[in-house]
Amino acid sequence: MMRLDRMLSDMGVSSRSQTKKAIRQKRICINGIPARTSDVKIDPDSDQITIDGFLVAYQKYAYFMLNKPQGVISATEGGCETVLDLIDSSIPDLFPVGRLDKDTVGLLLITNDGELAHNLLSPSKHVDKEYEVELLHPLSDEDILKIEKGIRLHDEEFQPAVYKKMDDLHCRLIIHEGKYHQIKRMMEALQNEVVFLKRIRMKNLVLDENLQLGQSRELTAEELRDLKEQGR
Repeated sequence: MMRLDRMLSDMGVSSRSQTKKAIRQKRICINGIPARTSDVKIDPDSDQITIDGFLVAYQKYAYFMLNKPQGVISATEGGCETVLDLIDSSIPDLFPVGRLDKDTVGLLLITNDGELAHNLLSPSKHVDKEYEVELLHPLSDEDILKIEKGIRLHDEEFQPAVYKKMDDLHCRLIIHEGKYHQIKRMMEALQNEVVFLKRIRMKNLVLDENLQLGQSRELTAEELRDLKEQGR
């Protein structure tokens, strides 16, 4: 059970003061009966709440897949356009799960589910993150061996990654960490340079290629179930 005004506020539909005003105007109904007070307790899973005749379905958590374009930062606020500016939702407290560099494109999960985000980002979970990488120079057999055994750059070590060759300058890399500029710094350690970087998978969630850059959609029930599965 929860207060009516709390439900509407959580959904980003109406502030508490707006809810009180709408109730005085008899615009809000609970199971077809006009609400009397804003603090009335309701069951968001069973009670039908309408505003001006339109049903308001309670959704505690939201999950969006975004195909992040270049030039947008993975943050909730900043001095330039953020990934949240690309999400068409009034649900509050959304945030990106992890970060993609400003010039990196591809899969980014946006949610307000802190527990899921922790499970996906925790180093102890070893969650797969798969990228398509374009390089300035071809990788040698020795470079590939270093990638697969782990790379050291200055005082930092990067865990072994999975390398999949596409052609001489293109490959896919699967990493299990989320360190700052990780793939770019791995290539730096090999005296190489990343020309283009695109994330295509996080755990079981694969980028929907039907999404154009900058577009997003809600996760399907199957995608969400797979994402919440224990293990990789």
